Amino acid sequence: MKNLNNKNAVITGGSDGIGLGIAKAFAREGANLLLIGKDPEKLQKAQQALLNEFGVQVHTLSADLSKTETVAEVVKDIEQLLSTVDILVNNAGLGKFIPFEQVDSTLYDAHFNLNVKAPYFLTQGLLPALVKSKGNVINISSYFAHRMLPNRATTVYSATKGAIISMNKALAKELGYSGITVNTVAPGGVDTDMLKDLPKESIDEYCSEFPLQRLAKPEEIANAVKFLISKEASYITGHVLNINGGAFI
Repeated sequence: MKNLNNKNAVITGGSDGIGLGIAKAFAREGANLLLIGKDPEKLQKAQQALLNEFGVQVHTLSADLSKTETVAEVVKDIEQLLSTVDILVNNAGLGKFIPFEQVDSTLYDAHFNLNVKAPYFLTQGLLPALVKSKGNVINISSYFAHRMLPNRATTVYSATKGAIISMNKALAKELGYSGITVNTVAPGGVDTDMLKDLPKESIDEYCSEFPLQRLAKPEEIANAVKFLISKEASYITGHVLNINGGAFI
């Protein structure tokens, strides 16, 4: 029997990379999916691939979650599309590594709007549904919340991912009474399209930062997420699971 049969999962940034890896892991266990992303073509491609491989229900919403008013609209759309929300994965994010002295308020706000405000208010908007299902919330942070590297300009990105970890811990405390679990996964380097334009030398140098000497595969991050929403992890909440090949222990 598949462990997620009849469960509904909402995944932001679900059309590629880590988000799509999570979607595949959930679909393999029988979950129905609602993927949220900005690019309609990517969403359609991901939807078709998931339908062809797994045969589960796959809904999509094209939306820019960096706009607060859009988040409220998305909540209404989700309520119309899904009878229940059992799992929410706040994965969508922005990461531009710009030197501190070049960061302006527009770039700063863009990071915080998508990386912090969107998961905060999407979780808040879906809270009644999550309480009803005694559901699971998974937030995606990054090892850059903890590990700062020389010549790697991450001030804004690191600040947002640190904020997610603090929010995660506080929310787990606040929502524990309802039976909802709230956990965070903090990946290190992951082999996604975000790195496809980098030269091989840069990738090799990046991999050398990790004791395992390689990038994670999206499915390796997805497997950790799948564990945290499983029955086996039912007494785990407020946890930050670092998956970074030993770069930060």
